[in-house]
Amino acid sequence: MPTRASSIDVKPFSVRLNLHGDLGFFLRSRTRHESIKRTLTEKTSVKDVIESCGIPHPEVDVILVDGLNVDFAHTLATDSEMDVFPIGNCDLHLKEKRLQVSCVIKFVADGHLGKLTRNLRLLGFDVAYDRDANDRQLLEVMTCENRALLTRDRRLLMHAIVEHGYCPRSQNAEEQTIEVIRRFDLLGLIAPFSRCLRCNEKLREVAKGDVIEKLEPLTKIYYEQFRRCTGCGQVYWPGSHFEKLQKRIELIQSCLTGKKGV
Repeated sequence: MPTRASSIDVKPFSVRLNLHGDLGFFLRSRTRHESIKRTLTEKTSVKDVIESCGIPHPEVDVILVDGLNVDFAHTLATDSEMDVFPIGNCDLHLKEKRLQVSCVIKFVADGHLGKLTRNLRLLGFDVAYDRDANDRQLLEVMTCENRALLTRDRRLLMHAIVEHGYCPRSQNAEEQTIEVIRRFDLLGLIAPFSRCLRCNEKLREVAKGDVIEKLEPLTKIYYEQFRRCTGCGQVYWPGSHFEKLQKRIELIQSCLTGKKGV
């Protein structure tokens, strides 16, 4: 008697995947922007088929199989054609079921995204970061604190417990920042200089007298406005570094509003 009906009873069949938007980023360069054909010998979920091509499931927003909207658990057993769309793909004008959300406002970044983390914190966003954290620790923080995972490790994004995440396409920190803000629709939530760049906690305005003992002599003379981290106690003021940070913020915002490119 057969013990694996799915592998014995199903005849070999093929699935053609049409990738839309920028999902070709996850393919080898010689196959980008082309349709992909997979030959299968047993019933397989669309999630497994998509990820076998190197595309993490958090990057996929809509799946159409032979024109019908399906979710990741949908099983394929016969010849099929699959259209796979990323988040925010302008080619998709259908009111289909979306598999991702864009309202995540808390993140955890892997150890290779330190500059991205600093930029996002500079703009006021909550980003957990530990340069030495391993995959298990990243996933634990992600699940326990309900954060979206930011990583360029596509295999990590494919982990079954990852619900929300993003793989920055660029290796440039400013471009990565713009990508994340667009992906999670964060433009209206930007609040510069409201979060500690060191520990990620909120900053609060404090009177000069409350922090004067921590200030250098010239700082005591020339500055009157101060903020202090509610976590680590780091004190911030608009010193010589402020103008450089302000220009970085303005550059990022201008790119997001379409006024300038990075």
